[in-house]
Amino acid sequence: MKKIVLIATVFGFTFFSAQKSENYLQLRYGSICCGTPSTDPVMNYINKFQKKNKIKNLEIYKQGGMGREGEFNLYIGTDNLSKKQTTMFVTGLQSAIETQNNTRKKNHDGTVAFEATEIVKKADLSNARNLTIYKK
Repeated sequence: MKKIVLIATVFGFTFFSAQKSENYLQLRYGSICCGTPSTDPVMNYINKFQKKNKIKNLEIYKQGGMGREGEFNLYIGTDNLSKKQTTMFVTGLQSAIETQNNTRKKNHDGTVAFEATEIVKKADLSNARNLTIYKK
């Protein structure tokens, strides 16, 4: 039993000390009836933005287990972006999400919700359940 507690403690410490960002943008993937939408449009935008602006990998975490149909949240770390890059990133991200939501099947596909002014702190993520590294 002591070994399990020790392993869990070491894993938790390693996971959260590896987080470099203090501020994260939150994207909420919700379901209408048949599961959540794909992360591909958002991830494609992120990859293009990183290549265009020569940015190292952004920290992205996924919080699963949010509902019965696979609802989840993505958290994107923004601390390694300048203010100008953050503004450009948020604007492009909003556009990618808006395009994805507008092209979905209204009564079938889920939606992606994003509030640019909603910043999640590292301390809040340390208390989150079902959080895994999505992309680092």
